Formats: sequence, C-alpha cells, structure tokens
Amino acid sequence: MTIRVLIADDQHLVRTGFQMILDAQPDMEVVAAVSDGAEAVAQARRLRPDVCLLDIRMPKLDGLEVTRLLAGPGVENPLRVVIVTTFDLDEYVYGALRSGATGFLLKDSGPTLLIEAVKAAAAGDALVSPSVTLRLLRHLARPGPAAPAGDPLTERELDVVRLVARGRTNQEVAAELFVSLSTVKTHLGSIQSKLGVRNRVEIAAWAWESGVVS
Repeated sequence: MTIRVLIADDQHLVRTGFQMILDAQPDMEVVAAVSDGAEAVAQARRLRPDVCLLDIRMPKLDGLEVTRLLAGPGVENPLRVVIVTTFDLDEYVYGALRSGATGFLLKDSGPTLLIEAVKAAAAGDALVSPSVTLRLLRHLARPGPAAPAGDPLTERELDVVRLVARGRTNQEVAAELFVSLSTVKTHLGSIQSKLGVRNRVEIAAWAWESGVVS
C-alpha cells in the first residue's frame, strides 16, 4: 500500500526537497506540502494522511500545537506525527513527543533516515535516532519513580525499555536480546499498558525520567 504523507515546513526548499525524496519512493506519495501550522491542521484533518512530517517552528501554529491537535491525548483517531527540525536540543521538540508525536528527526539526517522514519511511523512504530534520544532525553529528563506504581515491569521488559531508550529499533532489540520480533512487540505492548504510555517514544522518555537509563 502507498504511504500518504503530509509535509509542513515554512521553508520552501525543505518542503520541496522532502517531497522529491518521498515521491521518488514507489510506496510513498506526498498528498500535501504546506507552509504553516494552521494549514497543516486543516489539510491533515481533511486528507487523513498516514504520516505527518512537521517542523517545530512555523507561522500561525507551531509544531507543538499542531501535534497536540492531531495526535494529542483525547484526540479521536489520532494521526501519526514525526517531528523534523534543525534543533536537536529543543524543549518544544520534547513537548511535541510528549504530546503524541511518534518520531523525531533532524533535518540533516539524510534521505535514508527520512524514509525509514516515515515507514516506521506508518507501521505504528517510531524512529528516533540514537544520538537524538540520548542527548534530548538526557538533557530534559526530570526525576521520577524508578518503577510504575502499579504492576511492575519484569526484568526482560526493563531490558527492552533500556534498549528502546537508547534508540534501538524493534529488530535491533530482538537481535540483542536473542528473541523474535513478535516477542519484542508483545513486550512493548505490555510495557505501554503498565506505564500508561502510547508509544516507544514515551517509553524512552519514561526510562530517562525514572532513572532506568542513566
């Protein structure tokens, strides 16, 4: 199936470059490329793309607000949002991730990572490059409980959490723990349920906040 993508960035060259990269893929199609946050919300709600690529700093509505409106808590049928920005240590990026974004990518990450991030988001997974995960979440981590108050995580679930917090993909987690991909996905589902989070990005944030990863 073709992955339908919306791009929102106030820089024309960035929009054009991303569109050329994604439209060149046989399984991707850019359905809208807009220059401000208000138009991003309007077009996303009208077109229901599979993935929204959002810049953080845009006119009218910034990427944080757009993310909250499209994917935030309480949004019915939330869309999948990947934040794409120049800034790798930006509080607004962290806020967007906590507001429902499923991935975070730097603009200079290159075409390959851009394509991988779109595919991961479309599949319900997430891609946050390891260096970004380490710097961003470590920089912005806040002290919190070392374990969930309710049902505690098992040792194997904690192993998965630590790897996710370091930016590993599901395939990499499976390889490092010598388990199947389906087992990793089962663990992630259990972890999300126990922690009350929605995706692997929030799992990573919890790991850094709680001190599970240091």
